Amino acid sequence: MDTKVRIAAVGDIHVRKTDGGKWQEYFRQVSAQADILLICGDLTDTGDEEEAIVLAEELKACSIPVIAVLGNHDHEKGKHKLVRNIMKEAKVHMLDGESTVVKGVGFAGVKGFGGGFDKYMLSMFGETAMKAFVQEAIDEALHLDRALVTLDKNYPDVPKVAIMHYAPIKDTILGEPEVIFPFLGSSRLAEPLNRRQVSAAFHGHAHAGILEGTTEAGVKVFNVALPILHKHGFEQGFFVFEV
Repeated sequence: MDTKVRIAAVGDIHVRKTDGGKWQEYFRQVSAQADILLICGDLTDTGDEEEAIVLAEELKACSIPVIAVLGNHDHEKGKHKLVRNIMKEAKVHMLDGESTVVKGVGFAGVKGFGGGFDKYMLSMFGETAMKAFVQEAIDEALHLDRALVTLDKNYPDVPKVAIMHYAPIKDTILGEPEVIFPFLGSSRLAEPLNRRQVSAAFHGHAHAGILEGTTEAGVKVFNVALPILHKHGFEQGFFVFEV
């Protein structure tokens, strides 16, 4: 790529039904400072379609492409498919094991899931419920890998960026209570990032974590949950990364 693409990223905006008018200036500022906006899950506060409608209305102030994944809050009421469809109608690129190319950059996205990190990852052993929990994490990692493979096959020369809600590494959730680490992400999500030579990965979910870390293979990972950005002095409420 001859020119840099400015990617703004944020997660956990938790839009509520009463937020009409709250986010318009925010999206205008993002549009002025970046070329693409990533929203890394928890678009809504309780997964209610009315919250999604409010966000869709607020996004009319955003003049750059928006790419997003859902988070656990967006699943809370079992209306995640409706939330996703409302966002798609608002021209948001919603990714769930899929990929897209925008402004010469390839994006692959999943929600992700928990399961723990490194040698403390939960294993496929024991009760059926435990096996189902682990299988969900495995499936999400496989979906991410599939999306990245699609980019490699169809657009081999574009840089790749991953977007998810759950964390792929432990480094960016440090500061959270250790007892909840298994519910904040999984190292299984890091495997596709390393294997497919991703330029950077963005996630949210861990509100008390760390802004930046790297995988074992050196892939940059950013926790862009809104509370993290505010804690690190990003008063505008978004993080900009150039590819």
